[in-house]
Amino acid sequence: MKRSEFLKKSLLSSTIVPSFINGFSIKALGVNSPLMRALNLPTTNTDHVLVIVQLQGGNDGLNMVIPLEYFSGYANARSNIFIPEDKVLQLTNTNKVGLNPAMTGLQSLYNDGKLTIINSVGYPQPSFSHFRATDIWMSASDSNNVLNTGWAGRYLNYEYPNFPNGYPNSSMTDPLAIQIGSVTSLTLQGPSVSMGMSISNPTSFYSLLNSTQDPAPQTPAGKELTFLRQMAQQTQAYATVVKNAATAVTKQVTYPSSNALADQLKIVARLIKGGLKTRVYMVNYGNFDTHANQVNALDKTTGTHANLLKNVSDAITAFQDDLQFLGIEDRVVGMTFSEFGRRMKSNASGGTDHGAAAPCFVFGKNVLGGVLGNTPNIPTNVTVADNLPFQYDFRSIYGTLLSSWLCVNDNDLNQLLLKNFQLLPLVNAASCNKVNPNVSGFDLITNYPNPFTSTTTIAYTSAGGHTLIQIIDTTGRVIANLLDKEIPVAGTYTVTFNSGYLPIGVYYARLQNMAVQQVRTMLKVR
Repeated sequence: MKRSEFLKKSLLSSTIVPSFINGFSIKALGVNSPLMRALNLPTTNTDHVLVIVQLQGGNDGLNMVIPLEYFSGYANARSNIFIPEDKVLQLTNTNKVGLNPAMTGLQSLYNDGKLTIINSVGYPQPSFSHFRATDIWMSASDSNNVLNTGWAGRYLNYEYPNFPNGYPNSSMTDPLAIQIGSVTSLTLQGPSVSMGMSISNPTSFYSLLNSTQDPAPQTPAGKELTFLRQMAQQTQAYATVVKNAATAVTKQVTYPSSNALADQLKIVARLIKGGLKTRVYMVNYGNFDTHANQVNALDKTTGTHANLLKNVSDAITAFQDDLQFLGIEDRVVGMTFSEFGRRMKSNASGGTDHGAAAPCFVFGKNVLGGVLGNTPNIPTNVTVADNLPFQYDFRSIYGTLLSSWLCVNDNDLNQLLLKNFQLLPLVNAASCNKVNPNVSGFDLITNYPNPFTSTTTIAYTSAGGHTLIQIIDTTGRVIANLLDKEIPVAGTYTVTFNSGYLPIGVYYARLQNMAVQQVRTMLKVR
């Protein structure tokens, strides 16, 4: 087919044409009409920005946030990779956990009240496949349910209905979301089209500013690619607004060199300061799939994982410093996630295998700071197959940021996350005229007898409202929901767990009551 015929037929076949601008992949354009401008006004008036940092490959949370409270169990389970206790970075107002010694920047952010650590984040029936687990985190689906939309994409469709028809328009001239570092991910996928714009790499971004192009291969296909890029650069509206925003900023703080995550976050800070109304940015960094040689044998504070964590820490710290320097620190909150954590026990290759729950970070001037959740406690008889039980469903973090930071109406959260999840005390909800939920207390759930042989009585305290009690095995999977209902009156209640033919061993009872949660360790014996 000739080039002219290809372009003519392609343009006639759809009003949404994926195209490229020096490496930008844009799937979000439409006509600008008065009717669509009227229909497409955003439902929420906020200038808040959310930055999502993906740690690809499955980050080892136990060697990132070290469980000092139960250090002997941690060191016993990881004799060949554990971080020495005297090398762990101390955190203000807590002696229960500390940070990997490579993360001095994030230690400072935490001590300044700009970092919240959420322990043991996961979900029921975890997947240990990189691809499926990533899809679950990006779509916010149950593990047995495949979705073709992303949680942020559904949010943006909620705010900007009918996209891409009528966009850009006078009320929203800018990309709804921008991802740097890869093609637009499932996170930003809306019901029909991607709600975001992708910058394939930082080099492509600076090529746009300089009106140059990434080199194309000297082949017939390469010539066609060059032609399409030239066409797109002349016609796509978003390229102009992105370039204008970037060129409006002439000075930033110094970011660390040879740090791919820092390169991406530097662009994000520049575009926010430059005036883009874009609400969601996504960046990614990896690979955290540390099956072998995770640490240096002679110095466990160094090695592959330490290098990765140092780059993450240095990049986020520089980004936060830059936001403050540029005067936009009040507007931005960021979060980290990885598709899964690693097993509690290290393997014989000096690494860790695919696991379940792991910590997440939420950072920014408006976070509440501190550590959320109980310190992970590793049993003395742990095996290489065992996983940490999750304390917080990752969708609770999403729901909290949507509600308390992006100011989504709480009644609409179920539509975006597809079911009810507890909200957490992560960010200053007053900026959305909302109230922060209370932090969970102590001894909200107990059981007797413990250890038990077949049956045990679980006592739980509910403040009323939706209350959930789950039983989790050592692989991290929910094996029973003992209670899932509305409790009309606050009080202490009991429910019986009959373990039936389950094997002897450790089990976990997890209580979730509105905004609070707690996990109880139980032991079944002969």
